[in-house]
Amino acid sequence: MNNLTYQDQTIITRGIIKAAVLMSEFGAESILIEQTAQRLGRALGVDSVEISLIPSAIVLTTLHNNQSVTTTRRVHHKPINMSIVCEIQKIVIDIEKYDHDVKYLDEILKNLNPNYYNRWLVVFMVGIACASFAYLQGSDWSAFFITFIASATAMFVRQELAKKRFVLIITFGITAFVATLIASISQLNGISSTPNIALASSVLLLAPGFSFVNSFLDALKGYLMMGWGRWMEGILLTIATSMGIIIAMAILNIKGW
Repeated sequence: MNNLTYQDQTIITRGIIKAAVLMSEFGAESILIEQTAQRLGRALGVDSVEISLIPSAIVLTTLHNNQSVTTTRRVHHKPINMSIVCEIQKIVIDIEKYDHDVKYLDEILKNLNPNYYNRWLVVFMVGIACASFAYLQGSDWSAFFITFIASATAMFVRQELAKKRFVLIITFGITAFVATLIASISQLNGISSTPNIALASSVLLLAPGFSFVNSFLDALKGYLMMGWGRWMEGILLTIATSMGIIIAMAILNIKGW
């Protein structure tokens, strides 16, 4: 593919940016997105790939024989799923190894779907994780089981809201509200001697750790715009979670943890 026509280069550019957008939407680190786009470009026959990343969009340019093609795509953020990122990495390796063309890339990306765990397994494991944290913090067995029920139910609510495509900030606020309401059972009639631990542990599933980790990694590696965007996303999700907790505590007249 040494002599690409403008139309061929345009098709290649569209294929590369589609892969980059998928990686960004599902939570890939910025430097990995850029490196993947550049590797795809070289494998598909263009001289170089230039890419600009912001949290809401990607601008990508391919260069070949003094001919450039530029395109822009909107990024719609979705729940983090590393299976998509890994699959795209495998596609890049296959194209490099077996010299596939852009039609192969388009066909694979068209049929690429996230590999989700069984939803009930996720609900159970999140409940166990939050309850185990409560136990490690010194909760009694009543608080342990209440934390399990509260966090598992909250995870189910979060899944249902995500299925109905609620805005992520609203999803976090409602989920925190539900978790706090259920965990407050631990304060009724002395059911538990450690109700504060149950209240605090039941909302741990909402900690936006991935957003904060990626924001620092991006900022340290020079992607300041992406770093600030992901950091702000984490801050907004934290505020939404806090608001859900505060509203539930105000309704129940709980003074604090």
